[in-house]
Amino acid sequence: MQGSANLNVMIKAARKAGRSLVKDFREVENLQVSAKGPGDFVTKADREAERIIKEELMTARPSYGWIGEETGEEAGQDPTRRWIVDPLDGTTNFLHGIPHWATSIALEHKGEIVSAVIFDAAKDELYWAEKGAGAWMNDKRLRVSGRRYMHEALFATGVPFAAKTGLPATLQDLARLMPACAGVRRLGSAALDLAWVAAGRYDGFWERNNKVWDIAAGLLLVKEAGGMVAPVRVDGDILGSGSLICANDPLFESLCKVIRGE
Repeated sequence: MQGSANLNVMIKAARKAGRSLVKDFREVENLQVSAKGPGDFVTKADREAERIIKEELMTARPSYGWIGEETGEEAGQDPTRRWIVDPLDGTTNFLHGIPHWATSIALEHKGEIVSAVIFDAAKDELYWAEKGAGAWMNDKRLRVSGRRYMHEALFATGVPFAAKTGLPATLQDLARLMPACAGVRRLGSAALDLAWVAAGRYDGFWERNNKVWDIAAGLLLVKEAGGMVAPVRVDGDILGSGSLICANDPLFESLCKVIRGE
């Protein structure tokens, strides 16, 4: 596997955090039967994973900026570069002992994602991409799916829960889309949803109001695998709003029209 020095640093950090999370995940499965429950334990696991990643990345590149789900944003001496990190995307799955969660690390340069790593430690699937170098899973080159018709297509999304906003819009999306396609999945990790679009497992994905660390790495994976990406609102900013639509080329315009209600 050939990659830049930055990418190698990212992969090392993701694998190290992944080992820590897998160990903790086994404990979470045991805690399911306890009266106290695993909630506090998972919070500690999440924070420890971010600590590991931050230590690895900032030791290697101390001048870069940083934004992480747990520790927030820090400006760097180099204003053009920052790490964007979600140590555990799919926390609810992790909490319930469901092996579908990932670590996501992206490097942003002058407002553009240039390197990306998503590590599904439970399945030992390492997704990575660099601008202009393609997208990969372990040592396999990734390409988006070749399906051309909506009735054959399988899409993914996230459904807002608890006090989150956006549920009515998502339900309207589903009402328009589900009669036209082969199915919609909601597996609980936006990072892996995007990685699976890049791998051709899903034909497309859309979701509103993600955080930047949920989608930054996955965006580059999809683009480098040949996918198309756009904001939900035509004039929107994907990283700023967290709202996006992506799919392979043949299905992209059709999916955009359905989600935008055109």
